[in-house]
Amino acid sequence: MKLFRNKAFIGTALMVALSLTSCEDILEEQPRSIYEPGFFKTERGIYGGVNSMYAHLRYVYGQAYYYNTTETGTDEVTYGQSADQNFKVMDVSGEGEITPTDSRADVLWGAAFSNINTANGVIENASELGTVPDAVIAEARFFRAFDYFMLVQTFGGVPLDLGAGELKFNNNPVRSSVRNTVPEVYTKAIFPDLRQAVEDLPLKGRVTGGVTKTLARLYLAKAYLTYGWWLENPDNIPTYPEAPRTDPDGQSAQWYFQQAYDVATAAIDEPGNFRLMDTYYDVNVASNDRNMEILLYADHTESSEFYNGSSLSWSNGTAPENFAGWMMTWNYTNIRSATDPKWQSTISSVQREADQALGRPWTRMAPTIGAITNTFADKTNDSRYDGTFTTVYRGNWPKGGVNAPVVYNANGLPVSPGGAILTFLDEEPTAQINYPAPGEGGKSNVGAGELPGRSDFVIAPSGISRIVYPGLWKLGPYRTDNGNGLGQPNAASTRPFNIAKFSELYFIAAEAAVKGATGSRSARELINVIRARAGKWRWDNNGNQPKMEDHSAELVAATPATIDIDYILAERSREYYGEGYRWYDLIRTQKWEDLASTYRIGGIRYGDHTPQTVTRNIQPYHYLRPIPINQLDAMDLSPAEKAAYQNPGY
Repeated sequence: MKLFRNKAFIGTALMVALSLTSCEDILEEQPRSIYEPGFFKTERGIYGGVNSMYAHLRYVYGQAYYYNTTETGTDEVTYGQSADQNFKVMDVSGEGEITPTDSRADVLWGAAFSNINTANGVIENASELGTVPDAVIAEARFFRAFDYFMLVQTFGGVPLDLGAGELKFNNNPVRSSVRNTVPEVYTKAIFPDLRQAVEDLPLKGRVTGGVTKTLARLYLAKAYLTYGWWLENPDNIPTYPEAPRTDPDGQSAQWYFQQAYDVATAAIDEPGNFRLMDTYYDVNVASNDRNMEILLYADHTESSEFYNGSSLSWSNGTAPENFAGWMMTWNYTNIRSATDPKWQSTISSVQREADQALGRPWTRMAPTIGAITNTFADKTNDSRYDGTFTTVYRGNWPKGGVNAPVVYNANGLPVSPGGAILTFLDEEPTAQINYPAPGEGGKSNVGAGELPGRSDFVIAPSGISRIVYPGLWKLGPYRTDNGNGLGQPNAASTRPFNIAKFSELYFIAAEAAVKGATGSRSARELINVIRARAGKWRWDNNGNQPKMEDHSAELVAATPATIDIDYILAERSREYYGEGYRWYDLIRTQKWEDLASTYRIGGIRYGDHTPQTVTRNIQPYHYLRPIPINQLDAMDLSPAEKAAYQNPGY
């Protein structure tokens, strides 16, 4: 299996490796282009290998093309006006076919296997040294299981043998490979590693942002839950390599659902340093990054380009940069307002800024109308819509050097700096919006309309299109060095990309309960912990003002008496919209076609506000991504053997 083109089994995948400075609780990164096998014969080498595993997260999480594969084509997201084939094919709506060449799940394949081999080297050698604590080895076990879990969900069965034997460290290039089955990957790699990690990891991480017992429990519970669904296979989705839907250890799907419930609730009861934040806004506001709800993140920083993994002033749009947030950012900089009442001179009233509500526009992905109107139907009590999207675009022209005390906007009315220039309405208005003709930009220049008496241009939920739509505030950039200007909006985000949250333990336990697991908490009780938090407001994000309101009682009362999988999935979408969970949620529960086979959205021209219903052609084989073409090309196999290695349908 030619995953590693030379003995530098990690150097081809990571720009940096990390080593731990004793008596500090942060990771210090040191550049190392290759690791020789003997490096893991030293304690320093073991720590360097373990710490490099945190750096490898940057090559997957925040990488926009992989991010696209987790969202585009679901009920949450479709492709945007500026999408290229990387995005269009993932929509499965007739804009091209997913192939081994253009499926960007190759990002995960490339980063995961090199990291797995590093973990193999650490685990094999650390015990021989006798001076490395079990907790440190457990970090390597966690990351090996983490990568295999992501791989098996994405591709089906994958190789456990990288050239030197199953789960053995390999330092010699090989040009052959054999895929293990899904049950083998779970029972030989994922479950044993995560169980040992739960046993050996501390409740408080070795380093800031380090893996913990709580994190290992989250992934063990999630792996149990996912494997339980795989065994049950309610919609008869095919697997590959072909294998009976039976567990080698003789356990039933129901046994695994119960294990998922038990492990998740154990983590809730013994949280360590983690907890739910008081409000949903506090989880996602950038000034509160790395809060106590976040169990794992791919880290970045504005304090150092080296530690950030990319420039602080410009971007190549490649890993290890965090540029996922650009994809669902439309080109708001095209909005125009006038500097005189007669509308003879116009300016860009909302300029590109390194601010969480704005950021760099790419218009590659767009929310579906259904996500806005159905998933987030309650925008009054539930704070999560306000804590997910930018729906109000405010004037910032003075920061760009435009000397105008006001601009003239909708209905010729003046707007001061910081005032609303364009608003995506929460609901359909009773009055008819005066939109420009289809294909025309109108006064706003982006096809937004006017309502009597309002100085802001407006777009109704039904008027969202592939070119103009609410932005994803949740993933927007954040800098403390902007001063009074626009900052560095063309740089990749210096925020960490969140991967795992404490809140998901409640969802996992609730889903397991729906699948028949029993315990002291019902599915409704578990979900209502999350919904009660969602009802608590302390800040009106799009109103840009404090909002001390508690609508927990209303949200809890509105929860159905009986929770089903569709409700769990709807709640997961409200909680984790746009964070890269959705495709995995839909394939785990085999609800992808049920929930995402059609969607509604406007067209690609300014002023196109008539929703179109689009049908997707989601086939059973789409539940697995294709093995990347680079992997196939690198193997010394016959065409027939390569065809047999590839997932069916591709």
